[in-house]
Amino acid sequence: MSGTSIRVLTYNIHKGFSATNLRYILHDIKETIRHINADVVFLQEVHGEHTLARSGFEAESSIRQFEFLADQVWHHHAYGKNVIYESGHHGNAILSKYPFVDWENINVSMLHFASRSLLHGTLQIPGIDQKLHMICVHLGLFALERERQLSTLVKRIKSHVPDHEPLIIAGDFNDWRGRAEYHLHHDLGVREVFKNMHGTYARTFPAWFPVLTMDRIYFRGLDVIDCTHLQGQPWRRLSDHTPLLAEFKLF
Repeated sequence: MSGTSIRVLTYNIHKGFSATNLRYILHDIKETIRHINADVVFLQEVHGEHTLARSGFEAESSIRQFEFLADQVWHHHAYGKNVIYESGHHGNAILSKYPFVDWENINVSMLHFASRSLLHGTLQIPGIDQKLHMICVHLGLFALERERQLSTLVKRIKSHVPDHEPLIIAGDFNDWRGRAEYHLHHDLGVREVFKNMHGTYARTFPAWFPVLTMDRIYFRGLDVIDCTHLQGQPWRRLSDHTPLLAEFKLF
């Protein structure tokens, strides 16, 4: 971090597999995101545990992916389970160069076959008196499911995030119709950073030809310096999503 700015990346890593689901490319993802030099990384579909070997990554079948990605760069991390199955689980993670004051994973599952959660972490940035709230999300595929999850998110923020403390909400919203705007802007006063700068949401899915606006970064209590949709090579050959990168100035 330079001065009072903070760089934030959000990325659905597709459990470390390529967009076609045929190649295990976690090493490539690791090397690529390190070059971005983000201070905080929001991850979705990251394995916390996986014990079922699959051709091409048997030696790493039980790897904790968020620890592998964080290694020697992001010394602080939080992980929250979303989907639990016989061979392990995956969920959301936040990697940070700065320490967590606390963090909590909030279950927002509406369907027994589609587990979801919100990962809420609070960071202490050196030289900044206020705590910085980070919420990593991966919302459901169905409209009613997302509606209820967004309502829970709003209640969580109103009860746990003071109005004077800066807030970033990032992740895979699965909101290709843009209906999250009512809850997030009208109820919370947050803005989506790419839309704020460019007039529209970034098209982030599928990676090889992005047409759907799935991935977002919402903010409150910060000034925007820049926001970039990372597309083209090498991103289109990695996950099935493309990431967003934003830089903010802290008050």
